[in-house]
Amino acid sequence: MKFLFASDSFKGSLTSEQTISLLTKAANEIFPGCECIGVPVADGGEGTVNAVVSAAGGKTITTKVHDPLMNIISAGYGLSDSNKAIIEMAAASGLPLVPEKLRNPLNTTTFGTGELILDALDRGCRDIYIAIGGSATNDGGMGCMRALGIRFISSDGRELSGFGRELSEVAVIDTSGLDKRISECSITVMCDVRNPLCGKNGAAHTFAKQKGATTEITDFLEKGMCSFRDVILSQTGTDCDLIEGAGAAGGLGAALKVFLGGRMQSGIEAVLQLTDFDEKLKDADLVITGEGCTDSQSICGKVMMGVGLHSKKMHIPCIGLSGSLGEGAHMIYDYGISSLQSIADRPMTLEYAMENAATLYYNAAVRLFRMVRAGIEINT
Repeated sequence: MKFLFASDSFKGSLTSEQTISLLTKAANEIFPGCECIGVPVADGGEGTVNAVVSAAGGKTITTKVHDPLMNIISAGYGLSDSNKAIIEMAAASGLPLVPEKLRNPLNTTTFGTGELILDALDRGCRDIYIAIGGSATNDGGMGCMRALGIRFISSDGRELSGFGRELSEVAVIDTSGLDKRISECSITVMCDVRNPLCGKNGAAHTFAKQKGATTEITDFLEKGMCSFRDVILSQTGTDCDLIEGAGAAGGLGAALKVFLGGRMQSGIEAVLQLTDFDEKLKDADLVITGEGCTDSQSICGKVMMGVGLHSKKMHIPCIGLSGSLGEGAHMIYDYGISSLQSIADRPMTLEYAMENAATLYYNAAVRLFRMVRAGIEINT
């Protein structure tokens, strides 16, 4: 028997690597001598760098950058080989980096994300993947672009710093100073939201509140983003409201696409590509995936959806083992998942489940493999 394990982390309790270890132990208990292959995975959000580095045998680089408030911090990104970088923008520009009382997207910038890209360029990377979830920003990507050499000029000739509050002041975008090495790069933007830059589904109205914006601040940011969109349109001919994902990370999606030529790709698809998942999937008898909670959101570019679809394409059965099953969990069956199981074996609180996740997961894995063995016995 050849098993392949590719589960998302259970946030706050189990890492993707831990699920692989527990599944391997359980599989060998029921199928002694079986072949177990583990692929750490993530969907382009938190944990993406660790998953790719672990699966692809790369390393993590740590460097000094500026956080969303322009304080100097240490942030890391992954190198999977000498020419490929995997960056989580949240490492430099993420919401957890801003104290709750200081959260206000008028006063945050993606400058540090640009610094991570610069460091990767300095190390010779020309194939750069950027995961853009979890931001604290709504600056249209100005900060990131400014770190890479683009200048944003006001109508009175001032160079702007690249904060959300300055969006409405942008009159001219000077791209002449953009780092020349960008032209040598392939930029992949790992993004699973389709929001345009402006409008009711745009960056400000959809995401600003969770970053600390009041209704008044959101309206101000929306007005500024519309002005910023119009300047981009007039100078480049590109309407960012027609780009799916332009509003992701407070407009960073638009900047990466328009100014760096970035290619939008589903986060889980990028991770499966980076980890050479399809090659490892060959000849597997069964795939086991999972996540903390499987529900209707699981079919929106999450790990289980990606793993299930790739397994289905190769006609390999795939089972989901998750922390819990929520409303709409059954929808995942249309995406290559043959069966769903939860680690809960009796009524319990979320706190108890998280504190005892490893034991519960292992016991559930043993039950799962016993079920698989029973199925084999029925067919013999």
